[in-house]
Amino acid sequence: MQTTNPFDDDKLREECGVFGVSATDGAAALVALGLHALQHRGQEAAGITTFDGAHFHTHRAMGHVAGNFDRDDVIRSLPGTVACGHVRYSTSGETALRNVQPLYAELSTGGFAIAHNGNISNAMRLRRELVRRGSIFQSTSDTETIIHLVATSNYRTLLDRFIDALKQIEGAYSLIVMTPEGMIACRDPLGIRPLVMGKLGDAVIFASETVALDVVGATFVRAVEPGELVIVQGSEIRSISPFAPMAARPCIFEWVYFSRPDSIVGDHSVYSVRKAIGAQLAIESPVDADLVIPVPDSGTPAAIGYAQQSGIPFELGIIRSHYVGRTFISPGDKVRHLGVKLKHNANRALIKGKRVILVDDSIVRGTTSLKIVQMMREAGAAEVHMRIASPPTRHSCFYGVDTPERAKLLAAKLDLGGMTGFIHADSLNFISIDGLYKALGEAKRADIRPKYCDACFTGDYPTTLTDHDEGADVDQFAMLAERVI
Repeated sequence: MQTTNPFDDDKLREECGVFGVSATDGAAALVALGLHALQHRGQEAAGITTFDGAHFHTHRAMGHVAGNFDRDDVIRSLPGTVACGHVRYSTSGETALRNVQPLYAELSTGGFAIAHNGNISNAMRLRRELVRRGSIFQSTSDTETIIHLVATSNYRTLLDRFIDALKQIEGAYSLIVMTPEGMIACRDPLGIRPLVMGKLGDAVIFASETVALDVVGATFVRAVEPGELVIVQGSEIRSISPFAPMAARPCIFEWVYFSRPDSIVGDHSVYSVRKAIGAQLAIESPVDADLVIPVPDSGTPAAIGYAQQSGIPFELGIIRSHYVGRTFISPGDKVRHLGVKLKHNANRALIKGKRVILVDDSIVRGTTSLKIVQMMREAGAAEVHMRIASPPTRHSCFYGVDTPERAKLLAAKLDLGGMTGFIHADSLNFISIDGLYKALGEAKRADIRPKYCDACFTGDYPTTLTDHDEGADVDQFAMLAERVI
């Protein structure tokens, strides 16, 4: 999708956000509020499913939560005391209503609704086997594979069928499932994708990030542990761990970019970690300059940390307008490229004649960094230095992040000098992988069993990648498995 925002064109995209609530009146309205707080995790579609004790009700729509779930008629159409919701960002697969979650099916055990954050890395193989056995898929989402595995399981109880399904899938998942018996929330055994639990009175709430709990006034209880299933039936909460224990590998990019700065992920304040990354970056890659400028908005905390550590003044050299929609100018409009200044514009009076340090969270294809450097040059900057608050992204992600195929990643094609020349900067540097771990309180990255999933930087994938290893190219894999959601 093309946008009028030059800073949105070249970012890694988080797959989605999930939110669920059990045992409260007006559950749908509460979920809608929670999804608002998670909108940054998926902006192309949203959905909510509720259960009123007898029937399931679903509303799914393309677009943002606002405009779709802030209408009284929609909320009234979703009665029930149990509800789950989903915000979605699609990748190169089909963007269509049939792929919007929660997905719902009528099984022999009754209704089954599921919302998924992550990606199943053997979805294509499982899908082929299921289709051969007679399954009929209604979407191109990898999440639907779970529904068919549950439906065809030989186990008797729904919980056992669900566990049987989970033991057949690879990859990353945080799931919220609704059945007539209650709600189930779970994470994959490595805990790659985040999921937290909270309480609001007697209601139990699950969310991708703690900020969603804050917004609805809930109290954070704890994170759902890797490999844990939390089962909520009325007022009863129980936990089981059906998988063999494994050393957790949560996605390190949650702290770099994906999560909101006001969230707590894995006992770390995201905002504090990003400031620490910036400070470490200043230690590793100093440069004599006049101003430190964040690339809004994701580069701001790291830029603050860089400025504080270096003693170079922090300034807002790029001004963002929050009042321009992403579709203000259509992709086919001849003046679309002029529309970039509707959202971001250089603070020309501040920049002219200055040596500036731009701080951003990452470089993917390099196209955005090129635009930003050009913007600074046109505003009269004497020098433009770029500092990146993550290591070079050299590898694709197969765990629910929209990453271009490796051949399109700038750092996979060029060395540091080549990347510097490509974006036309006076200098370019990235934080080291050890520096990133230091910002998270680790001495450095362990050579054996690192604490986080950092495969996009190191190529050290923590799981098998069946579909990829069997020869499916990245675009086909993304199309059929929907990489997210």
